[in-house]
Amino acid sequence: MSQATDRMPIGVVVERREIDNKWIDHTWQPVAVIPGAPPIHEWRHMVEGDGWVQYHAATLDIELFAKETEGYRENLLGMQPAVYVVLRPNTNPEDAHEIEVFHVTVCPYEAAKFVDTMDDIMESVPMPPEIGAWVREFIEKHHVERPFIKRQRLPYDPRKGGLGRGGSPGDKNG
Repeated sequence: MSQATDRMPIGVVVERREIDNKWIDHTWQPVAVIPGAPPIHEWRHMVEGDGWVQYHAATLDIELFAKETEGYRENLLGMQPAVYVVLRPNTNPEDAHEIEVFHVTVCPYEAAKFVDTMDDIMESVPMPPEIGAWVREFIEKHHVERPFIKRQRLPYDPRKGGLGRGGSPGDKNG
């Protein structure tokens, strides 16, 4: 049985901002997404100001999966629906930029996997209305309410390591 999916190309806008810090002189941060952006092969300069510059750095697909609609719903029900963007240090020595856009998602559960990664930068940007409508339509077509099933604990049995029939995790006799 195949899983229902959908995808939408989005452009990712990143900003390089100069900062006053003795260890680093600038930061990178995703600041916006562009629904339906065309593919690009090189970064495109968009706008700049005093101490900052923004680029259309990549076009990636947001992918939606029928089994992840609960996460998409949580995102849309939040105060500010978001697109989550992951930036990663660029390992290609021939590339002119020190970071690359690695991943985009609208699932907060998936985005959370990148939060504790040492070198990755995971930030949320406001979700444009076109993406919100697309995600909402996908949820309406594919969401299946799954009832919460509380795990049953086994009764206490001191003869079997205290965990009932199964014994303790390392008990070979249980």
